[in-house]
Amino acid sequence: MTRPTWAPQDVDIDRPSAARVYDYYLGGSHNFAVDREMARQAIADWPDLPRIMQANRAFMRRAVRLCIAAGIDQLLDVGSGIPTAGNVHEVAQAEDPAARVVYVDVDPVAVAHARALLADDPRCGVVHADFLDVDAVLGAPETRAVLDLDRPVALLAVALLHFVGDERRPGEALARYRDALVPGSHLVLSHASADGAPQRVDDHVALYRRTATPMSMRPHDDVVRFFDGFSVLDPGVVHIPLWRPDGPVPDGAERNPGYAGVGRRD
Repeated sequence: MTRPTWAPQDVDIDRPSAARVYDYYLGGSHNFAVDREMARQAIADWPDLPRIMQANRAFMRRAVRLCIAAGIDQLLDVGSGIPTAGNVHEVAQAEDPAARVVYVDVDPVAVAHARALLADDPRCGVVHADFLDVDAVLGAPETRAVLDLDRPVALLAVALLHFVGDERRPGEALARYRDALVPGSHLVLSHASADGAPQRVDDHVALYRRTATPMSMRPHDDVVRFFDGFSVLDPGVVHIPLWRPDGPVPDGAERNPGYAGVGRRD
């Protein structure tokens, strides 16, 4: 296919990307034909996927508002993906105009678009790094310029860790972030799981093996362990739509194939 003018030259436009597929699910425009083909195949196999992704996005917005209400005006969004409407800085700054956000992603398309979007906002920064490289993330000039790590920070790992296999030890990376953050900091986390829809998992996981970020769904107890060292806030680690819903809980929320929670570092 012809390379779009907005796509960095080092991006493989012939291989689907989990970040760009997610952008398509959310109605974004920064994806390629190969991403749309994969997304359409996934939706054909699992028609609820767009609704599931939107529920995850809604959780992120609710959790960000909770963090701002708790007095946390600094947010570090790791594995942030491609900026789309209703992103973290928009939600946070609607609640507190002084809120500061650093976005981190390993996908060069996500980083390029975040930098273009936020070029004129000194309250935001963008870091091109792998979530697992904790020193690179926390030590990046953009992070240091925007965030004061001597004050509480909300660390967001939303729809990220299911793209990090056990062999890469994501729990150890989270523990390093936890130890680097001061008391009062929060962890906002959501994670895909087969618990809510086991019959769909094999085909969906097989699809994501075509990307550079294959999927590792985990059961509830494994997701809870990511909160080690944090005090999990009510209502706990629950199916995504059940985490402090804004309105009536939709039918079938307990079958949502993912969990979400927020923890506080004491």
